Amino acid sequence: MKAVEPRRCSPSLHDVSEQKSTTGLPGPTLDPVTAHPAGKAKYGRFRAFLRAVSVFIYFASGCVTIHATQLIGAPLYYANRDLYYSYMSLTKASFGLLITTMTQWWAPTVIRMSGDASVADQLRLAPDGRVECAFPERMVMIANHQIYTDWLYLWWVGYTNNPSMHGHIYIILKESLKRIPVLGPGCIFFGFIFMSRKMAVDQPRLAHRLRKLKTRHTDPDGESYLNPMWLLLFPEGTNLSGNGRNKSARWAAKMGLRDTEHLMLPRSTGMFFSLNELKGTVDYVYDCTVAYEGVPRGKYGENYFTLSSTYFQGRPPKSVNFYWRRFALADMPLDNQEEFDKWLRERWYEKDALLEQYVSTGRFPENAADIKGHIETEVRTQYWWEFIKIFVMLGSFGLIFSFFLRTFRALARG
Repeated sequence: MKAVEPRRCSPSLHDVSEQKSTTGLPGPTLDPVTAHPAGKAKYGRFRAFLRAVSVFIYFASGCVTIHATQLIGAPLYYANRDLYYSYMSLTKASFGLLITTMTQWWAPTVIRMSGDASVADQLRLAPDGRVECAFPERMVMIANHQIYTDWLYLWWVGYTNNPSMHGHIYIILKESLKRIPVLGPGCIFFGFIFMSRKMAVDQPRLAHRLRKLKTRHTDPDGESYLNPMWLLLFPEGTNLSGNGRNKSARWAAKMGLRDTEHLMLPRSTGMFFSLNELKGTVDYVYDCTVAYEGVPRGKYGENYFTLSSTYFQGRPPKSVNFYWRRFALADMPLDNQEEFDKWLRERWYEKDALLEQYVSTGRFPENAADIKGHIETEVRTQYWWEFIKIFVMLGSFGLIFSFFLRTFRALARG
């Protein structure tokens, strides 16, 4: 694990944009020979092809297995809704294990975390080198959207949480993804929210899904409770790109707003509506600022960390960096859309300053907690054999069905 020399204090967000490197760490620059933040490809065309085939087989077989398990359990919806949602959360946890193990085996990635005082004591390093988070069971998580696989690393954070939350994550997706075979229907069973980006169409369906997420249940002792929930939102609406940055700059100029350098200006409408719907059942919004090591100033991670580069060529990000902050809903102007829009935009200016520090120094501010420096770990499961859980449920159904089929045949012959 790389040691980071601790500083006595972290710079304020207002000073970050003027700061130069004080850590002795180089900012993200590219080797002119390799021209890629992760260096040269580790595998040639043939080996990259074999890796692509193996990744596809593992991912496809896992998705088919999980979806078949969902279909078998679908009738529970009409028998017992609470049991149905618990069952589907297990299949969602299986998908979380699938993408985590896929990344662990084919694209091993270092994760470097820190956070401000609002998340002090909620991030710790376990004796075996894993990170353990202690975030609440119900929250809204927001993040800047750097590349398509941001959600994959953030989903893994749910796995690291105590208690584990990777079976209770909800993501808002583009409606077109529903049409992807197996994966689309699987996400419907997961309870993910599909949006057309037309608020007149999206608002009723979003309200319907959020009402389900704030429904109270009753346990056998008569106690009322809410199901765990992490709702992941990307207020920028899409991942960062040259086209997106240009649109954001034009919008800022049109509206007379200060633009950002490392982000796109956020859209507040969907988040404002979601937080008002969930008010009273969620206390905090957790904000994650995401940065990928080595992406040079003015460039975009999506141009480097493609599926082929990350999983097939052996060029995953050298590190994915998270900086966490927490905001209480009680402190947000949720009674006024215009005021909330200003509030969210100010948070994005702060994130832009954080990213300026990262681009300049190669590090986010250090932890504002007992742990000095940054927590450094890898995307991995706690136990090597956990991937077996993906296939256990369907395998168990197969064994049971086989047993009853053999018993029926024996009785028929007798």
